[in-house]
Parts: sequence; C-alpha cells; structure tokens
Amino acid sequence: MANGPTVIHPQKPIALIVLLENVGHVAGLRLPRFVMSAIDYVTEEYAKMLLRYYGARHLYDRVVVLEDELATGPHLADAILSLSRTHRVDLLLLVHGKEGYLVGYRGKELIGKETFDVLLAARRADPAAVDIRAVFGLNCYGVSLAGTWMELGASVANGTAGVNWLPEPSLSVFLRNWLGGRPYSVALQRSHTKALRWGRRLLRTPSGVSEHPMIASSRQVVYGQKDLTIAGRG
Repeated sequence: MANGPTVIHPQKPIALIVLLENVGHVAGLRLPRFVMSAIDYVTEEYAKMLLRYYGARHLYDRVVVLEDELATGPHLADAILSLSRTHRVDLLLLVHGKEGYLVGYRGKELIGKETFDVLLAARRADPAAVDIRAVFGLNCYGVSLAGTWMELGASVANGTAGVNWLPEPSLSVFLRNWLGGRPYSVALQRSHTKALRWGRRLLRTPSGVSEHPMIASSRQVVYGQKDLTIAGRG
C-alpha cells in the first residue's frame, strides 16, 4: 500500500540539521595538507563545542550533524526529507560555498541543483514533505541560494553576496542569541555588527573606497520572516 501524504501538524517539534565541513581551506592561500587537516578538525570541533555550550540539544527535539563523509547532497536531502515527516527543520550551514553550491566532503562534493531539484520535486508533490523553517549559513555566496531556500518553504534565510571572510565572531554571536531565544533578525544583526567591528579593526580600508572589499563581500542579507524565534514565535 502506498504511503499517503505527510500531514502538517501545527505542534510538530523542531529539529536542527548541521551541515559541517570546513575542509581546512582558506580563500586565497595554498596550505600544506597537514595544516588544512588541523584547521578542519579544530574548526569543526569548535562549532560542535558552541552547540553544546549554548544548549542546542536541549532546545531542539533532535540535532543531526552531517560531517565528514556525511556532508554530501544525498545525505542532506535524505535528512531533510526524513526529519520533515515528524519535525519542522532548521538548517545550520557551516560549510564553504560557491555560486549556487554548498561545498561538502573534502571540498570535492558540491551540493547544488541536483540536490535541490530532488527536494523541490518532493515539495511540489506534497508540500509537507519538505518542512524547512529557518536557515543560517556561513557559506560564501549564500545569497545565490537564498531564493532556493525560500522556494523550499523556509520562513527565513541569510547569505552573503561574495566570500564570507568573517565566519567568526558571526557564528558564536548568532548562536548565543538565537539559542538564547532572540528573534532571528536580532541574532543576525548582533552577529553581523560584531563581525563588522572586528573586520574594521583588522583590515585597513584602501584609500578611495568607502569600505574594505573583504568586509563588503561579507555583508549579510536576510530574507523572509525576520522576527522568527527558536520557539516558533514571530
């Protein structure tokens, strides 16, 4: 017997999917493999430490971390479709990015149209099959995917127009505020303001321009329901 359509329930609990793959890459630099491996390990462990410290597993009904060999398009699509049967899903994208892509496992797995088309087809067949709520990402060129997240039903999403040179303190400040119950817009604004402040202290703006190109590239844009909170209010 074929399964019927997924039923949307207003009281569905919330789950978090963390797509986590640093690769150890630093834009513009060619680093030895052992250095990249060390950066990859430290940054990923740091991200998981932040989630533990700010109590993500107590605030979300489920937390699923897709890292290393699980940081691929098929695994991401499967996780979203599986969790959407029982949960509303928030996404935390702690990966690199290219125009129209997330960069997955070892920098060789590109997550793009082939993955999003699967999710879009599932949503067209049954709107409840993909139940994405909020998306926060540090991926470069995140703006290029914001429309896709909204088309997949996300209430709110963010992104930078170019390379994101300010992943920290962006991540820690956002998580502290978002997991602390602040609205998405407040969490993102505090995160972005702090990151810009750090960037301006570290980077000298060239003469003749109003803002350092690396800071301009890292500016965040928010789409959708900006007053959404982790508890679902807004």
